Amino acid sequence: MESEMQTGQMAMPPVKNGLLPYITVDGALKAAEFYKKAFGAEQAFVVPPDGNGRTMHVHLYINGSSLMLSDAYPEHGHPFRPHQGFSLQLVVDDIDLWWDRAVKAGVEVVMPVERMFWGDRYGQLRDPFGVSWAMNEPAKAG
Repeated sequence: MESEMQTGQMAMPPVKNGLLPYITVDGALKAAEFYKKAFGAEQAFVVPPDGNGRTMHVHLYINGSSLMLSDAYPEHGHPFRPHQGFSLQLVVDDIDLWWDRAVKAGVEVVMPVERMFWGDRYGQLRDPFGVSWAMNEPAKAG
């Protein structure tokens, strides 16, 4: 069996959820750095950037799950389109900690954290790359 060094291929890190978001952003490497500051992301894998500074693949771990992102490649039929119609939701135990870190990093508050009719604390944000995020802290039992 050849080693990774001999074949030139790197082992891919495990995916941490069965259905995962794979988003296109304008500036995937910058978004990954921002997500580290705002959401405590850990970088699992990055394909090195091409001559134009774009990358076709970034794999992050956030809150125990995987998030994958890439830059647009319009010359290969994959243009950038503004984000709409979805949000990435973080279910967290301490929404104040997660929320404050994200706000300090520079997200836009769309809907402040409030106690919702279903009992959870919930709020919505938008990052500088146009991606909508929601945070939800489940109601404590008892």
